[in-house]
Amino acid sequence: MDFSQYIRDVKDFPKQGIVFKDITTLLKDATALRAAGQQLYEFAKDLKINKVVGIESRGFIYGLALADKLGAGFVPVRKPNKLPAETLREEYTLEYGTDALEIHKDAIQKGDRILIHDDLLATGGTAAAACKLVEALGGEVLQLSFLIELGFLQGRKRLEGYDIKALIAYNAE
Repeated sequence: MDFSQYIRDVKDFPKQGIVFKDITTLLKDATALRAAGQQLYEFAKDLKINKVVGIESRGFIYGLALADKLGAGFVPVRKPNKLPAETLREEYTLEYGTDALEIHKDAIQKGDRILIHDDLLATGGTAAAACKLVEALGGEVLQLSFLIELGFLQGRKRLEGYDIKALIAYNAE
């Protein structure tokens, strides 16, 4: 299935000059929704994942479904001050500014086998921050999966050494 046909471009969102890749058009189509979830599962099914880390907020959509299908737990990684218990924080840069992510300090145990999922790989800052959080708690990142990769922003360079999977790759702006 050509998943790119289900992605809508929204110009100048969230800032002037940015072309936002909107996944809601994929999510609202039952066939595309199911097929994308199945393909993401196929990427990770043999890795013996025991926890899926979903990055706020669109990473929660398939992250939770993947955890269920893989028989794994689900760990949300969120923007600052959204998690109620003690957290670990990692700041990072992204294509249009800076931000931070947090994870509960008790969410990952040493030796956990982790799949990190988000909707989009752009410059790699968000995913790299999630990797640092997981690894600081003793987890092993076995794979990062994304619906979309903006290859022209070279996020893979920031994530060298990790197994990266994406359903859709855009290699030009």
